[in-house]
Amino acid sequence: GRYPAPPMAYQMSCALTEAEEGRVVFRGMPNEKHLNPMGGVHGGWAAALLDSALGCVVQTLLAKGEAYATAEFKVNLMRPITPKTGEVVCEGKIMHKGRTLAVSEATMKDSAGKLLAFGTETCSIFSVANLAAR
Repeated sequence: GRYPAPPMAYQMSCALTEAEEGRVVFRGMPNEKHLNPMGGVHGGWAAALLDSALGCVVQTLLAKGEAYATAEFKVNLMRPITPKTGEVVCEGKIMHKGRTLAVSEATMKDSAGKLLAFGTETCSIFSVANLAAR
């Protein structure tokens, strides 16, 4: 709450609601602006919310001066999501963090706890100084 959310969060109707070392929770509210041509919520909406949790949970373990970038990302969509689904909860956890790679996992569930989607991500970890050198 001390810093403004990224602009994408407003478009996605989602927010980071919990964060601790090795665990984050995002909550999202799918609505009509997220629909695909078939009338369901676009898979990209679920993927973006999962990617947010998967990446941010890695960020909770970074040391000062470290940055990360997604190297690989996998999503499984288990159930349809519609605006009637209501609020979804996306929880990300760390599976492994090494010196140069981290692997995270996340689940997306509805208010009844039914699994809607899950994903895994591998992130490269590097020095922030490498960003400035580009």
